[in-house]
Amino acid sequence: MFVFILLSALVLCGCAQYSSDQCNWRGSGLTHEAHARDVEQVHLRCAEGSLEWLYPTGAVIVNLRPNLAPADGQLRACIKPRPDSRGATLHVEQTGALRLLLTEADQAAGRVRCFALQEGALFVEARARRDISRRITAFQYRLISTQTPGDEPYSPTAACRPCADDELLMAICTSDFVVRGSIHHMEEEEEEDEDQASVVLSLSHVYSQKSRVFVFGGGGRGRGRWTGRVKIPRRCGPRAAQGELLFTGAVRFQEAWLRCAALYRDFIRLYRAALDAGTNPCHIDTD
Repeated sequence: MFVFILLSALVLCGCAQYSSDQCNWRGSGLTHEAHARDVEQVHLRCAEGSLEWLYPTGAVIVNLRPNLAPADGQLRACIKPRPDSRGATLHVEQTGALRLLLTEADQAAGRVRCFALQEGALFVEARARRDISRRITAFQYRLISTQTPGDEPYSPTAACRPCADDELLMAICTSDFVVRGSIHHMEEEEEEDEDQASVVLSLSHVYSQKSRVFVFGGGGRGRGRWTGRVKIPRRCGPRAAQGELLFTGAVRFQEAWLRCAALYRDFIRLYRAALDAGTNPCHIDTD
């Protein structure tokens, strides 16, 4: 009897409705369904983590403030929704003013959006509905220094331009992946993203990769090749190239994002000139 009473009390007070640590938060709108305009304050202090809000009602203000911030204090927060995320819209909030970041349709398409932490907090606002069942708002977040190579493709306004010679040489040192090969095709996705495209690569060499975004397989008698997908801004779509390409980029939310690409023969010429001049920032095995 005592156990039953204790469990009932926990349910009634909503004490079991929240789970939080420094990096992640999980909560339920059922704790304040009777007060549908309640606003919850959440403070997360890690460089990456997640949020899961069951039966969203009211709003959640998410303050992303890492314990260890870069010296220049310049950080961007990138948000990747879970494909089944629904029931709320995401805004950037500063002194009461809201800027729309992700609609429900954007979340369903898995679109990544970023904002500068100086802009304010993340305001997650539940959509007014009579039936909140079967609705979960969920996303991953990651904080990125504005000086980190590879974060630019997240922006719909990212410039479509070749990397300068010094940028390409530095990308060899700082990128999450460095590979060589060719573009096989651009994927046609069921939910086409107006800002982002996915390109399938066929690779002859993987120089480095921090995550297994490129895998080896197919073909017998040593004929297998490395393959994988990279994300690019759709308006910077792939262009025909004569010969193999060198690709570099960043891995964000288990996805490869293209940073710099160049004809491999042009890169080799540039790299060998830098070697002769002693200006190459790091070494890569080109044999």
